[in-house]
Amino acid sequence: MPEFAASTVRMRVPEDAVSLPVRVAEADLTAWAAEAAARLVGPDGDEPRLRRALAAELREAVVDSRERGPITALSYVPEPRLGELARIELSALVADDTYPALTVDLLQRYLAAPTPVSYRPPEAELRTLPAGPAVRVRHAYVQDIGRDGLGTVMETCAYGIRVDETWGLVLLASWTELARTDALYELTDELAQTVRVTPAL
Repeated sequence: MPEFAASTVRMRVPEDAVSLPVRVAEADLTAWAAEAAARLVGPDGDEPRLRRALAAELREAVVDSRERGPITALSYVPEPRLGELARIELSALVADDTYPALTVDLLQRYLAAPTPVSYRPPEAELRTLPAGPAVRVRHAYVQDIGRDGLGTVMETCAYGIRVDETWGLVLLASWTELARTDALYELTDELAQTVRVTPAL
């Protein structure tokens, strides 16, 4: 991962995840997505339609994640035939004139604020991670609401980590496959434990 705020941030990349090039200007994003899809499908996946569909989804994932400007973003694809199961992003928050000191309480208010599309109230609990004190927030939203008033429920698990009073990190995992919710919460919890921040020398 690149350096940020004069520090190096690292996080384990889970098996079956592909790192999205959100901070590197790819000369040919379509070619990158095609190569990434071929790696995920593997040598036995001789199905051009599957590779093309997965490549299109990965390319869209890069474009979508780039809009939020994370430090890093991962597409979790344990079953290539089903496409992306979850998106995992690690972003930085920096103190500013409005909030000159970053605190865990501030991170909790930021991450646990209900929205007009909240499916249920967010659930927050304090945690202690190797990277610093943190708050873990579970939330669910309704998105893509149609004319019939129905939409898709998106689950999220976010960790707000206070590195010091000047900046912090937000680890956010999101998915719509509700049958895999417990496993994806567990994966997010495991990844949060692997986040490390090394100060610059």
